This record gives sequence, structure tokens and C-alpha cells, in this order.
Amino acid sequence: MTPSAFAYMAAGLGAALAVVGAGLGIGKLATAALEASGRQPEFAGGIRTTMIIAAALIEGVTLFALVICIILAGK
Repeated sequence: MTPSAFAYMAAGLGAALAVVGAGLGIGKLATAALEASGRQPEFAGGIRTTMIIAAALIEGVTLFALVICIILAGK
């Protein structure tokens, strides 16, 4: 196996880990937000806004990780 094959494999594994981590994080975030909204419906708007901001931050970090993996695969 050539070194470039290892680089492609590492980039693929890194991208997969980033996507799985983001999926788990957003799922856990949504679960907690929905539970909180169910317990206190009067704060549902604020909880939803906070959840969307946190989900956007998680997606931003995931996108950054994917870009790094793509750049490393191209070298």
C-alpha cells in the first residue's frame, strides 16, 4: 500500500468520524431541547433559538473538519 493510499484512507476515516460525531451531537442536542420544551412549554421559543445556534456551531466545526480532511487527502 502506498503512502498516498494511507492518506486517502485517513482522510476518509477522519471525515466519517467528524460526520458521525456531529450527528450524535445534534441528536443529543435536539433530544435535550425537546425534553426541556416539553417540561416548560413557555420557554420553548428561547430553547429552540439556543438549540439552533448550538446546532449551527456543531455543523460549522464539522464542515471545518471535513475541509481539513479534503485538503489532507489532496496532498
